[in-house]
Amino acid sequence: MSKRPLEDFSSRIGWKQIDSEYLSKLIRTARDEDMGGAGLIESMRPKEAVDVTTDLMPRGAKAKAVLNARKELVCCGLGLVPLILEIYGGNVTFSPHCKDGDTLAKGEPLGTLEGEVGVILRAERIMLNFMQKLCGISTHTARYVAALEGSATRLLDTRKTTPAFRVLEKYAVACGGGWNHRMGLFDRVMLKDNHLAAAGAGGGDALLNAVRRAIACYPNLAVQVEVDSLEQIPPVLDAGAHILLLDNFPVPMLREAVALIGDRARTEASGGITIETLPEIGTVGVDFASTGAITHGSVWIDIGLDWS
Repeated sequence: MSKRPLEDFSSRIGWKQIDSEYLSKLIRTARDEDMGGAGLIESMRPKEAVDVTTDLMPRGAKAKAVLNARKELVCCGLGLVPLILEIYGGNVTFSPHCKDGDTLAKGEPLGTLEGEVGVILRAERIMLNFMQKLCGISTHTARYVAALEGSATRLLDTRKTTPAFRVLEKYAVACGGGWNHRMGLFDRVMLKDNHLAAAGAGGGDALLNAVRRAIACYPNLAVQVEVDSLEQIPPVLDAGAHILLLDNFPVPMLREAVALIGDRARTEASGGITIETLPEIGTVGVDFASTGAITHGSVWIDIGLDWS
């Protein structure tokens, strides 16, 4: 059986593929948390959403402000800015000076806001929170991608994402040059060690039959199997799995596994992968290397809103 295309196991989600209603709900939740005390018991919440400080400012005043990179970053999340401004009341225009995926030097502008002062002030913190988080992931991802430079191995993310933020965080990975693994539990059969243990299928014919059953039940989905030893590879290959996840294999063992698998399936290295180990892993010949560190290990990037 020949290998399936790389695109069957990796993709890059684009901004147009993200549901606008999902984004609006996130923004409204953030606004209600900030101005309405969402999450607190009723006695601690205001009777109506309010920004008591901004309400002291002159009504109807107009101004211009610029979003500036405080550190070098890979831009991500510009499409959120107009949505946030609209939900906070509108009357403010946003003019981007770059596009998602661009690398900006310290001090370079991401875009200019112009319009009602009150809207800019109320939206400022939420806007920066979203942008700093997403730019942090895209910037962190770009460093990991750079560690694989010169290799054909693709860097994949995982499901280790902030609850309810997965689509945005995976979009940020794509902006940083990484690739997206499965989006959830619905778009790939992935028999991991706990599934196999629960099914009593850790090896031999039991493992072979478990993989065959998965392929028969979901003929239109990619079937991936996690293995943690070389002995598990032959029955998984004989069953026809499309991709093997080589879990916590040291580099010499990875090389053995890749040679054993050959052209019969795709390969993914996972478990304990760091930015320091990626260059060597990139020489092994695995199709993919996956790590949750590019999302859960990222640090927010400082972005400032400066009045012009």
